[in-house]
Amino acid sequence: MEISTTKAPSQDQVLGLYDSVGWSSYTDQPDLLAKAHSNSDFLVYAYDENQELIGLARAISDDATICYLQDILVRPSAQRTGTGQELFSAVRKRFEHLRQFVLITDDEPKQRAFYEYMGLTEGSDFEHGIIRVFAQFL
Repeated sequence: MEISTTKAPSQDQVLGLYDSVGWSSYTDQPDLLAKAHSNSDFLVYAYDENQELIGLARAISDDATICYLQDILVRPSAQRTGTGQELFSAVRKRFEHLRQFVLITDDEPKQRAFYEYMGLTEGSDFEHGIIRVFAQFL
């Protein structure tokens, strides 16, 4: 596996990756997804030995206090191989100087287990009181 922040995949590779995990709300509007990627502060990619895009992570940050991990996805055939950990770690390393690291994700046990394994705490489990997240999806 190769992890890269400089070797950008083609739009077809990106769409194929998002399709592979069923994120059709992104692939239904490829130009919007491309704009989201180009406006993101940090992207990191994972490629297999055949140079197939098998994962990516994308973050938005002010680079002073907070980083929001917007997308982290791994092709199903490459899940449970350490790819997600490598991508997550690359984002954490890039923003290790920040005080807050945030993500919003689906309520699935495997996702919770992964993020807890990576050192994150679900908002209702904070020791110093519940953290509230307010969001609106249109």
